[in-house]
Amino acid sequence: MRKLFVALALILLCMSCDDTGVFDQYQSIDGGWDKNEVLNFQFEQPDTSNTYDLFVNLRNDNAYPYSNLFLIVNMNFPEGQVVTDTLEYRMAQPDGQWLGQGFTDVKENKLWYKEKVSFGEEGIYNVTVQHAMRKNGDVEGVDLLPGVLDVGFRIEKNEN
Repeated sequence: MRKLFVALALILLCMSCDDTGVFDQYQSIDGGWDKNEVLNFQFEQPDTSNTYDLFVNLRNDNAYPYSNLFLIVNMNFPEGQVVTDTLEYRMAQPDGQWLGQGFTDVKENKLWYKEKVSFGEEGIYNVTVQHAMRKNGDVEGVDLLPGVLDVGFRIEKNEN
């Protein structure tokens, strides 16, 4: 029995190895994501000889009330340039079934942000993420977005 447990543990450990990840960080959201809460992710310039794929990662549970998600993501370059993107992601199927990975009520979504990015400027980069959810016909944003547990930012080496 013990040998079986050790073998399963080794298999799981090998499956979880990740040689493409360069940066992967999460921030927990406690009690709902406030519309004014801006999450910051800082990282040093990765190897300039590679290109990278960038992702916003999000963990949500069944308290999340929408089938989509709007985000405002800013990438601040070391020399002052800022690139702002307003992004929309689908979070659920039309029948209400959550997208994302996970066996429980918590789903993890790996959301594409940018593809084949080169980091040509030396120094510290800063990525900020803020939700931009609104109810239909409402000018004001949703004050507190329930069901969001964690928001992360991930950089992977582009393998193509």
